[in-house]
Amino acid sequence: MATPSFIPGLELSRRFYAQAVRPLLDENAPGIVHSAAHLGSGSEVLGFDTPRSADHEWGPRLQVFLNPQDAADHGPRITALLSERLPKIFCGYPTHFAPTGERDIRVMQATDGPVHHRVDVTDPTFWFTALLSFDPSQGVTPADWLATPTQRLAEVTAGAVFHDGLGQLATARANLHWYPHDLWLYVLACQWQRISQEEAFVGRCGEVGDELGSAVVAARLVRDVMRLCLLMDRRYPPYSKWLGSAFARTPQAPYLAPLLSAVLAATDWHAREQHLVHVYEAIATKHNELALTDPVDTTTRPYHSRPFQVLHAERFTAALITRITDPDIRALPVIGTVDQFIDSTDALGHPGVTRTATQVLINHSHPGRDRTAG
Repeated sequence: MATPSFIPGLELSRRFYAQAVRPLLDENAPGIVHSAAHLGSGSEVLGFDTPRSADHEWGPRLQVFLNPQDAADHGPRITALLSERLPKIFCGYPTHFAPTGERDIRVMQATDGPVHHRVDVTDPTFWFTALLSFDPSQGVTPADWLATPTQRLAEVTAGAVFHDGLGQLATARANLHWYPHDLWLYVLACQWQRISQEEAFVGRCGEVGDELGSAVVAARLVRDVMRLCLLMDRRYPPYSKWLGSAFARTPQAPYLAPLLSAVLAATDWHAREQHLVHVYEAIATKHNELALTDPVDTTTRPYHSRPFQVLHAERFTAALITRITDPDIRALPVIGTVDQFIDSTDALGHPGVTRTATQVLINHSHPGRDRTAG
């Protein structure tokens, strides 16, 4: 079969719903109210898919949401109906996927028999809770925010809603649009703290002849600066594969990207440090432009008595924490949301793990208080 012209995944799914799925629902389940969307995992949800994406778990797919009773009563029938009646090929792409769990999970060519489609028929509460461990249409607690990786928040607030007959998707997505103000200040403070903790090590490693170690620290700082820029711009940082692509869409990227690239390309610590000085001063200026705190001096300075030029980023942490009015948030350890202190893909992919880890953090900040319900 000839390779079809590439259609971005969200647009492909939009057409698939309108031209293939919706007509079957209207004909065979006319009294069942539904919503339809393409949310969750997948490069296409964030708008980063390319023709390369089509080699695995990519194609015409979406979620059809029913209310819980309809999902229980009619979900299996609708899933079977779609298997029997959906076209095997849509816009040149197979609608038949390899069964989940196979080693080679690529979209399969059309075959005889039912279509193994990727139209997930479910109810919103079940779907959101499976992904996030809570239902955002019912509100979002501070514990929910802290326990949810930014990648997951991006997956739910990006994508596309094709139809919202239930009227729940708009509410859920609006509730997760961005952190409440005090939590935003806290997350920013924690990101500045990460920079503060390592900014002097670029020079210290280099001073003892460890240029490799200096380069590794510099790369970590580059990543933290990129995430900070996204957070400043009120965008959820995605996981590593798409961090650079997301950063490229920020207003700071045209100026900062060449400087960050120069940091990574430098072969000695003096050059790395000099490029980082320009990076630090630029993001410090951006902080002041946000007017979230009183102005903070943007110039770099020596690291105490040592000959390393740093920003002393903890000054920005302190300025932000001073502006937090919620006493519970202000009392939290300056560690951050779960993906500011956990860097394991497997851990971040399990909501139960992230919630347990975050609960330990919250309880640690309030010894003797059980905040499980919060």
